Amino acid sequence: MNKNKRKVGLTELVLRDGQQSLIATRMRLDDMLEVAKKMDQVGYWSVEMWGGATYDSCLRYLNEDPWHRLRELKKIFKKTKLQMLIRGKNLVGYKPYSDEIIKAFVEKASKNGIDVFRTFDALNDFSNIELTIKEVKKNGKHAQGAMAYTVSPVHTLNSWLDLAKKIEDAGADSVAIKDMAGLLKPNAAFELVSELKQNISVPIHMQTHATTGFSTATNMKAIEAGIDNIDTSISSMSMTYGHTATETIVSMFDDTKIFSAIDKNLFPELSSHFKKIRKKYELYEGSLKGVDASMLINQVPGGMLSNLESQLREMDADDRFEEVLNEIPRVRQDLGFVPLVTPSSQIVGAQALFNVLDDERYKHLNIETVNLILGKYGKVPGKINKNLSDLAKKVKQDEQIQEDLDSAKSKLRSFCKENKIKDFSQREENVLSYVFFPNVVEDFFLKKGSKKETDLEQLQEEIGFVIRE
Repeated sequence: MNKNKRKVGLTELVLRDGQQSLIATRMRLDDMLEVAKKMDQVGYWSVEMWGGATYDSCLRYLNEDPWHRLRELKKIFKKTKLQMLIRGKNLVGYKPYSDEIIKAFVEKASKNGIDVFRTFDALNDFSNIELTIKEVKKNGKHAQGAMAYTVSPVHTLNSWLDLAKKIEDAGADSVAIKDMAGLLKPNAAFELVSELKQNISVPIHMQTHATTGFSTATNMKAIEAGIDNIDTSISSMSMTYGHTATETIVSMFDDTKIFSAIDKNLFPELSSHFKKIRKKYELYEGSLKGVDASMLINQVPGGMLSNLESQLREMDADDRFEEVLNEIPRVRQDLGFVPLVTPSSQIVGAQALFNVLDDERYKHLNIETVNLILGKYGKVPGKINKNLSDLAKKVKQDEQIQEDLDSAKSKLRSFCKENKIKDFSQREENVLSYVFFPNVVEDFFLKKGSKKETDLEQLQEEIGFVIRE
């Protein structure tokens, strides 16, 4: 096909990964609703607005019901597909959940308004995303299997092609390259996309972060190689820890028909809106002002860097930041070259912190490090250090029982009864929230239950403040 006539879709990230990367996922629903109707007119292939850290953040920090957010945005987006990020078996939480929970969550998310499910596994263990893909298809939605891109001796072109083929064979509607740390170099992107186009028949999507400075060139080379869809974020919520600006990419191809479905005339108003509201959340902005080239060595995602800085500052140990930064790739190698993305990034980061502050490597093993080594998160890409593996096997662990819906519903009902508040267990969406974050959800419902109103959605509309940490 003539490259000047080929069309490429756009996924707009500002409502999810854009704001998650730049303002710690603190954007409130009201700030989205103000501009949602205009966004729906742009011609995006999809708008990512749910999943990832948004679910947790809604409940923990914003006093919002994530399900209410989804339903309200679905009322407005009539032309554009709504997309979410789902962490395979970890769903929107930080540990693997049972098949029953996975099936229930996908069904409810589908019914409440999600059209596209991008599902990935932090270890790139295909078995951890297979069920999600099948359940999405069963619910009649777009199933997108994602590969968490990283660089290591065990991650080769053939390994990516093999994973992509498994995703396609499972029935996925598309395959995504998820470059969470901005490590995908332009020429490598051209090669990877070109080979994927030769080996699979479903559309290929790509998300890459701007942290290392590669993203705009990487997107351009991917488009040249024939990619079908790319992720970008509106200019006033782009770059640094985030993504390439939507306007930049579209303008780069002005002399072609590639983005002819996009109404560029709407961009100034959208950018102006997010520039204005971004000021409200400056407390949560990261310190990065340009490019972080250190990412090319330690591969630490931007959000993880800022969290580490904050933790060390609270411990009065900020002078040891560089030591922790240098320890992270060593721990990652010991754990089989796991990609640094939720939840493996938190596991590696926490263990590196222990190693440095203890002045001895692996004097203490984080329980999640033990679980990772013992395979409770799935199969790691490479080989785990034998001495570390032997240490993990000696750690005594309590038996972990996976929560089921009935027991979670019973616990939530008892909690509501004991605290003399409305029985929130009557809605399965509330029960799912309780499964993911029981302590956070108890606090959330106590606040809701203390109000006279009984309609959760009506109550939500009345709350217009941000709860600071």
